[in-house]
Amino acid sequence: MSVSLAILILYIVALFAISWYAKKRSEGEAENYALAGRRLSVPLIAVTIIGLAVGGASTIGVSEHAFRVGLSAGWYTIAWALGAIVMGLFMAKKYREQNITTISELIERHHDMKAVVLGVFCQIVIQLVIISLQYIAGGSILHAIMPDVFDFHTGMVVSAIVFIGITFIGGMWSASLSNVMNIVLIYAGILIATVVQFYRVGGMEGLAASLPPDVPWFSFTEGVGMMTITSWVVTLITVNLSLQSILQISLGAKDAETAKKGFVWGGIIMLPVGVLAAFLGICAKAMYPDAQAALALPEVIVSLQPVLAGITLAALWAADVSTACNLLLSAGTLFSNDIYKRFINPEADGSKQILMTRLCVMVSGLMTLGLAMTVSSILGTIMIGLSLTAAFSVIVIVALFFPQHSCKEAGFWTLLAGFVMLILWQLVPAVRILPNIIYMEWLICIIAYAVVAVIKPGRKAA
Repeated sequence: MSVSLAILILYIVALFAISWYAKKRSEGEAENYALAGRRLSVPLIAVTIIGLAVGGASTIGVSEHAFRVGLSAGWYTIAWALGAIVMGLFMAKKYREQNITTISELIERHHDMKAVVLGVFCQIVIQLVIISLQYIAGGSILHAIMPDVFDFHTGMVVSAIVFIGITFIGGMWSASLSNVMNIVLIYAGILIATVVQFYRVGGMEGLAASLPPDVPWFSFTEGVGMMTITSWVVTLITVNLSLQSILQISLGAKDAETAKKGFVWGGIIMLPVGVLAAFLGICAKAMYPDAQAALALPEVIVSLQPVLAGITLAALWAADVSTACNLLLSAGTLFSNDIYKRFINPEADGSKQILMTRLCVMVSGLMTLGLAMTVSSILGTIMIGLSLTAAFSVIVIVALFFPQHSCKEAGFWTLLAGFVMLILWQLVPAVRILPNIIYMEWLICIIAYAVVAVIKPGRKAA
């Protein structure tokens, strides 16, 4: 057995041990499983939002992009960090004060049932798209580092089994507690790999000499360009304001102030990871100029000393685990709380809700594994899916900051407008009059909400 495989197995065993420990805390009421009983501390909030954000897109995805455009690819994770900080400063406290379980409950207080149902559907679609990308990243990591053990597809299957298993067992407690270990692994592994590879290529002089001269490798803005950077920042701030898996973390805080501080600290701590992953992608380009971009970071790790390679492998895989667990849990919570409890079995007690959430975690995990087999680009796909959160952000900003202006019918039409625009953007190039879909989503959704509120002023929420 190779050292890398042994370390990976030890890591998986540790994850399941944490999950079984967390299972004891997750039984009883449904919110014990979905929200950790609303007992998360500032450190647990911080590591959980970091774990959600620093997944396959922020490690493998960033290094893949940096392999082509340079250091500026790291802005993707910086944008996540800025989004978490904005969420902490302006929204996390307000969400926690609402004492809700899902975003759909907030929508229901201000809008009609059509908006609730469409909102649940859209949120679940977003979660499933992002989960599928974690399988892609996980499969590429395992295949690149241990090709004699895993091919790309078996790597995805193993990733899926672990992601689904630990979420199924322990819920939010499992995701939060395992993220303590995950974040330590992620930061230590990526930092060690960066330092080792930097000296292997001969420092800055050797690195610069090994790279093609036609790419601004070390520019912090030129590679991806300010337009793309701005789009990432706007998109990921939008996501942090209204994605169920993110607000579910704030709802698990023991109080509103804890939610605020946890997100702010999480965002601050998150800042360096993307830059390190991008730098590793540049090192990969220098060392393996003909490698596939998607396998850039794993290829670098293969060349490390075996123990370091194993630790870094576990770190990158930990990034996938931490993200996928939160997303699977939020998808299950949405269905269990807003579909099953509301429409199918209103009399369901806490144990039945937990059972349904666990079943949804399993079904969602299997569905996204199938989706992962058909998706190729990590960053491109994730940005398209995340843009749909603009509609939710418009709705929740009105509900939390301007409730006197909320309109019951506007919620449904705003969500529908956002969903239709997402489809049109993909199918009809003529509608792409703005540089990125996120700007069009914000524009259309604001207009939709305002127009309906004016047309039906008598349908205000109570």
